[in-house]
Amino acid sequence: MSVVEVLEPAPAALRSDRGELLPLHVERWFAEPSPAERELLALAPGPVLDVGCGPARHTLALVASGVPALGVDVSPGAVRVASRRGAPVLHRSIFERLPDEGSWGSALLLDGNVGIGGDPEGLLARIRGLLRAGGRALVEVERPGTPTGTRLVRFEGHGDVWFPWARVGADHLGALSRRAGFAAASLWTAEGRWFGRLDR
Repeated sequence: MSVVEVLEPAPAALRSDRGELLPLHVERWFAEPSPAERELLALAPGPVLDVGCGPARHTLALVASGVPALGVDVSPGAVRVASRRGAPVLHRSIFERLPDEGSWGSALLLDGNVGIGGDPEGLLARIRGLLRAGGRALVEVERPGTPTGTRLVRFEGHGDVWFPWARVGADHLGALSRRAGFAAASLWTAEGRWFGRLDR
C-alpha cells in the first residue's frame, strides 16, 4: 500500500506506533509547485531523479521547463496516476536497479520522502551512488528540534499495514549527509518548510 493507492479518499496523516500523528500535506500532491519549490527545482541539474514521485508534480514541472527527469515510485497506483498525467515514471523501489546509475545530475527527496525505508542515512548513501561526480540531492526535512529517528507507521484510517518511516530534523541533516558520503550540505527555509542541498 502507498499514499497514492488510497487517494480516494486520501489519508491526511500517518499514525506512528508511538501514537504520533504525522501530517501528509495531501493538498500539495496535485498542486502546481509553489514558488519555493520552483526555486528549489531551478537548483536541480538534469537529468533529475524524482524519488517517491507520487503523482509526479515535480517531474512534470521539470520536463515542462526542458530538464530531463524521471519519477520513481513503488506504488502501482502512483505510477498509473503519473503516467496518465504524462510524466515519465518508473515503477520501482529506489533500492532496486535503476537506469543510468552513477550518471544522474540530481535527485529529489521532497514531501517527506527522506523517510522512505526508515533509514535516512542508508537512503542518502543510495542516492549518492546514483549521482554523477558533482551531482546533488535536494531534500526536504522537518524543522530544527524535530526528533530524528525511525518509526513504524500506518495510514490513518486506511487499515493496519505498518511500515518503517523516518523523520529527519533540519539540525541533523548535515551529520547524516556526511555519514552518507556527501561532501557538503546547506540548509534554508521558505514557506514554513526546510530544505537541504547535498553536494556529492
